[in-house]
This record gives sequence, C-alpha cells and structure tokens, in this order.
Amino acid sequence: MEKIAITNKKQTKEDILRQSLLKERGQIPEHVAIIMDGNGRWAKERGKMRIQGHKAGVDSVRDSIEACAQLGVGHLTLYAFSTENWRRPKTEVSALMKLLIQTLRKETINLNKNDIRLNAIGELERLPSICLNELKEGMEMTKDNQRMVITLALSYSGRWDINNAVREIAQKFKSGEISADAINDDLIRKHLATAEIPDPDLLIRTGGDFRISNFLLWQCAYTEFFITNKYWPDFRRDQIYEAIEAYQTRERRFGMISEQLYEQQKTQAKATA
Repeated sequence: MEKIAITNKKQTKEDILRQSLLKERGQIPEHVAIIMDGNGRWAKERGKMRIQGHKAGVDSVRDSIEACAQLGVGHLTLYAFSTENWRRPKTEVSALMKLLIQTLRKETINLNKNDIRLNAIGELERLPSICLNELKEGMEMTKDNQRMVITLALSYSGRWDINNAVREIAQKFKSGEISADAINDDLIRKHLATAEIPDPDLLIRTGGDFRISNFLLWQCAYTEFFITNKYWPDFRRDQIYEAIEAYQTRERRFGMISEQLYEQQKTQAKATA
C-alpha cells in the first residue's frame, strides 16, 4: 500500500531534512508513549471551556501520528482517558466521549489509507456503547495494517492492568493450569493489556508535571522519560523531534554498567555482520 501523507499538509524540506538527520544520528524508538496533559489549563488560560482544549488537542494527535509514522516509529500509545477520569464532571466526560466518536469517525479512514492499525487498551466495556462500537469498527477496518500501531489507552490505568493480570494468573493457578514456579516476569507480561506491544522506549509527558499518572506502570520500568512544559494543544512534531534527540543521548544500561553494555553491543554487531 502506498504510504501517503496522513494530512493534506505538504511536508516542508526542512522537516524532511530534520527527520533524515534524526535517523542518521541514532536509533529511533520502536515504541513512543505520550501522556497528553494540559488541555484544561490551555483552555482556562484562554478563557475557554475545558472541552475546547480537548478539541484543540486533536490537531496535536494528528501531527504526532504523522511525524512518528514518517520517522518509522513502530508503536505510538496515547493516554487518552484514564480510569480516574471517570470522576470528572459528567458534562465534561460526556463531551469527551462525543469528541472521541467524532474523531474516530473522521480519522480512521486516514489511518487506514496510511497502513496504520488502530488498537485500544483499558476497561473498554465502560465506554458508551456508541463509542465502543465506533472504536471496534475502526480496529476492524485497520486490523491488517502494518506500518505503525497506534494504541489508545481508554478507561485505562496501570494498576487496573496489573490487578487484572494478577486475577487471571491466580485463576489459572487455582485451576491447576500453572504452578507457582511458573509465575515470572514473562508470564505477567503475557497477561497485561499490552501483551502484544513492546514496552515503551520513550515516554513523553506534556504539561510540565513530573509524574506517571498511573500509566503503563509495569511496562515503563526501563523507559526513558521526556517532560515538556508545552500543553498538549500546543504540542507538535518539533517537540517529538526534541524528545527523540534527548532519547538518543541516553545510555540505556538496563541494570548493567557501561562496559558491559559496550561488549554486548560489539557481540551483537558481530552476529549481524
């Protein structure tokens, strides 16, 4: 399938050059996760209703998907609505669900044209039926696409994810399907909502707060973090590039020391030569 632009906006020569330099400079993260924060504060500072901030953030979603796809990112996960967000005023939650429906209807066709698969994780059964149906239709339409997977974390929390995995494993232990000795990191990972998704290499948080907000708690054990003060509606591909540039300067040791990492990389390079 031809990989056309996600929007009708023509990509500038400067943007193409910057992406090329990033690819030459270092490794592009396979999985980027984003906590999209600051919509309400963005709206408040402009004297607008909170929902206007959420609507403005749709353009940021579109530009982030486009930039990540062009860079060759394999997975992009967006924290769209947390389990805790159900506690917000009913009027805001209702408006958010309507916006989600509208956005899915408008954007799924573009995702499909660009060979991008739509995925979702979370307590999806809590979503309004019309919203859930729209989501399922989009996932079904794009299920065979391979260029990139965009995962929407909806009615999601890291604690819910871990609790759910523990319950499933406990039931298998109770039924005799597994033994206590079989319970390890790999087994837990297979029972998480992200079982088919690699752990995030890079987590971006907008809005300036230094917290993980109950997002991918297990999966982010060795994820590199990038915090920007930009509110989500102001976030664009330039911040994606800044985050990846920062990521490329990090030494990801996974508990090892630098010398061990260097020897491991040499061994891997010989094996692939």
